[in-house]
Amino acid sequence: MAEAPRALFDLTGRVAIVTGGNGGIGLGMAQGLAGAGAAIVMVARNRKKNEQAMAALSGLGATALAIEADVTDPVACRAAIDRTVERFGRLDILVNNAGTNIRKQPQDYALDEWRMILDVNLNSAFTLSQAAYAPMKHAGGGKIINIGSMMSIFGASFSAAYAASKGGIVQMTKALATAWAADNIQVNAILPGWVDTELTRQGRQQVPGLHERVLARTPAGRWGAPADFAGIAVFLASAASDFVTGAAIPVDGGFLSQG
Repeated sequence: MAEAPRALFDLTGRVAIVTGGNGGIGLGMAQGLAGAGAAIVMVARNRKKNEQAMAALSGLGATALAIEADVTDPVACRAAIDRTVERFGRLDILVNNAGTNIRKQPQDYALDEWRMILDVNLNSAFTLSQAAYAPMKHAGGGKIINIGSMMSIFGASFSAAYAASKGGIVQMTKALATAWAADNIQVNAILPGWVDTELTRQGRQQVPGLHERVLARTPAGRWGAPADFAGIAVFLASAASDFVTGAAIPVDGGFLSQG
C-alpha cells in the first residue's frame, strides 16, 4: 500500500547536516528540511552568520546545532560527522552545499586559488560523504544531496575552477549513487541556476552585463531565491525520492532549457 502524500515528505526524527547552511541556498534548504521535521546540524565557518541562521531555524521550532568548522580540513569534516552522531545518535541526510568562487580568466589563476576552490566545492563533499557512509549504512539508509551548478553542464570564461569543481560534483554523485545503492543510500545533485545570493551579488559587480544576460535567458524572468530550494531539498531527503539516485536536477527557472 502506498504511503500517504504527507508521510512521503515527513522528516520527523531525521537528522540533517547542511554545510554552508548559514546563508543563501544552504539556509533555504535548511529551513525547508526543518519545516518538514528534521533536526538540522549546520556546518560553517562564520560564527556570527551561524548564530543568525540558528535564530531563524529556532523560529521554525526546529532542533538545531551549529558546528563551526572549515570544510577544507578533512579532520574537521570527519569530526563534524562524529559530533552529529554523538549528539543525535544518527545521521540521515547530508547536504554538501559549501561553495566558493574566484572569478578570473583561466591564465590568471594561481594554482593555490584553483586548489582552494576544488577543496571547498568538491573535496569537502567527498570527505563528508565518505565519513557519512558508515552511520547511514548502520541506520539502514540515508540521503546525500550534493550542490552542483548550471556550470556542471557548461562553462564560462571567468569560472574555470568553479566549473571544474561543479562538473566533478555531478560525476562524483553518479559514482557514489552506484556504489551505495545496495546500502539504501540515495545520492543526488541539485544544479542551481542564477540565484540571488551574496556570492552572485559579487559576480554581478565583477562581470559587466551579467544581470541583464541572466534575465534575458531565464524563462521565469527572475533570479532564483534561496527559498526556491526548500522543496527540492525536502523531496531528495525524504521517502518520496527512494527510487531516485544518481540524478542531477536543475533548479534554474528554465535557464538550461534555453541551451
